[in-house]
Amino acid sequence: MKKMLTMITLCLAVAISTGCGKEEYKAADIDENVDKCEVCQMQVGDNEYAVQIQLKDKKTLKFDDLGDLFIWKQKNGTEQIGAQFVRDHHTKAWILLENATYVYDKSIRTPMAYGVISFADKADAEKFVSEQGSGQIMTSEDLDGHKWESDKEMMKKMHGDGGHNGDMKHDGEAHEDQEHEGHDDSQEHKEHK
Repeated sequence: MKKMLTMITLCLAVAISTGCGKEEYKAADIDENVDKCEVCQMQVGDNEYAVQIQLKDKKTLKFDDLGDLFIWKQKNGTEQIGAQFVRDHHTKAWILLENATYVYDKSIRTPMAYGVISFADKADAEKFVSEQGSGQIMTSEDLDGHKWESDKEMMKKMHGDGGHNGDMKHDGEAHEDQEHEGHDDSQEHKEHK
């Protein structure tokens, strides 16, 4: 009996110590006066579209649109990623990317016109789709296979024709050949100059 109790105690100690060594990641605050998107270099607004990656070395990379986060991952891989955070579309609360439910629709206006928004609760995502009358519910696994394309026509409508003349870079190419200067019609995504 004593041997068995010792074995159970030893197993519990190992389990607890393994859990204690687990890395803890926490979403960083957004500073609109400083933070720029790692991909397009536009200001990251402190809004429901802001997303971030925390690398294993604790460096935080911020993005103004979920699509830009995935463009970064396509170029840089995922080996150094410790955690990825998105925001609930309604509350702006930070949630782990893998725990969220997503809605995609070409007509959804996001800062870089990728059309994907996140929700902490699947029921909220389903309600959004029902109220809008369109949209596709997606999981975090679905995002990896999603074709990340920015809607050029929406970008023109949101940012006008007098933008950066395609000088925003994605993988060494013009940022989808779109212009980004001006303001988002939502008034929540402002260019920092």
